[in-house]
Amino acid sequence: MKLALVTDAWRPQVNGVVTTLVELQQGIEARGHRVEVIEPSQFRTFPCPGYREIELAWRPGAQVARQLDAAQADAIHIATEGPLGSAARRYCLRRGLAFTTAFHTRFPDILTQALHIPNRWGYAWFRRFHAPSSGVMVPTAGMHALLQQHGFVSLKQWSHGVDLSLFRPVEGADLGLPRPVFLYVGRVSYEKNLEAFLALDLPGSKVVYGVGPVLDKLQRAYPGVHWRGVVPRSELPFIYSAADAFVFPSRSETFGLVMLEAMACGTPVAAFPVAGPLDVVADSDGGVLCEDLRAAAIDALGIASDRARARAASFDWAAVCDQFLSCLVPAAQEAFPRTGRAVAGP
Repeated sequence: MKLALVTDAWRPQVNGVVTTLVELQQGIEARGHRVEVIEPSQFRTFPCPGYREIELAWRPGAQVARQLDAAQADAIHIATEGPLGSAARRYCLRRGLAFTTAFHTRFPDILTQALHIPNRWGYAWFRRFHAPSSGVMVPTAGMHALLQQHGFVSLKQWSHGVDLSLFRPVEGADLGLPRPVFLYVGRVSYEKNLEAFLALDLPGSKVVYGVGPVLDKLQRAYPGVHWRGVVPRSELPFIYSAADAFVFPSRSETFGLVMLEAMACGTPVAAFPVAGPLDVVADSDGGVLCEDLRAAAIDALGIASDRARARAASFDWAAVCDQFLSCLVPAAQEAFPRTGRAVAGP
């Protein structure tokens, strides 16, 4: 099988979506399939408003069409809703080709927080984007229920996984900071609710690895926090292992891959009991979910490393790849079998 994977999120971007898609590509190719990735570095780009470190393709429609024509893929998966995803969606609708999509990021919630756009407007736009998809892949039961409430159809659950060969406990890891060490790794952006962590009265040290549009503001507001920027992925197991607890304050996640990475390294998670943490940590003893985030962080210190690792081990990448492949549809079929016709769209 040949898969065309269209994504606005790809290397050198550093985020959970890119990590998931890169590992997915590798897993699919290891099974003997071919993956043609259409991504921003192949196009003229411009900085994403509000997230200048993210490059988006500029007017990519004609080139996307040429690449998809040349690919002659058996299946087409549109991973993101940006310029490349939109161009691929138009291509498929105009040619009557079926495709799948994924809901990786809760952009409607991000728009509400960053631009004060009503939440329902954002979900209405994204519902329209995904409506012609033959399968909208979502990573958790919580997100499946949320999107159903917003009127999304053709939802298919596709979990995510963690590379247990890379993310494993590192014996003796130490950041040289007063303990206990409370860690956050991820984007420093509006939707991550980082101030809920940074403002906590906690013993020891708070450490943040990551960059994003609110980094300068938060650095000024919280000079006592250890801000470490971005490091190569190969260094993350040491960093996770050196922490006593991983604090994840976001309330707007579709999944939260960094929680899995932390637990795989034996570091327990403290988070709010919301979609994302409820699915990743759930009722396991790999972390603590509580509306009192400080209490969750303190209680997480008492969780044994092997229990956190055991929870992460249940998210196996082999099963994740198989689940993804089972969600795909042949491109050359009626995209709308319920009506018996392919529907052209914008």
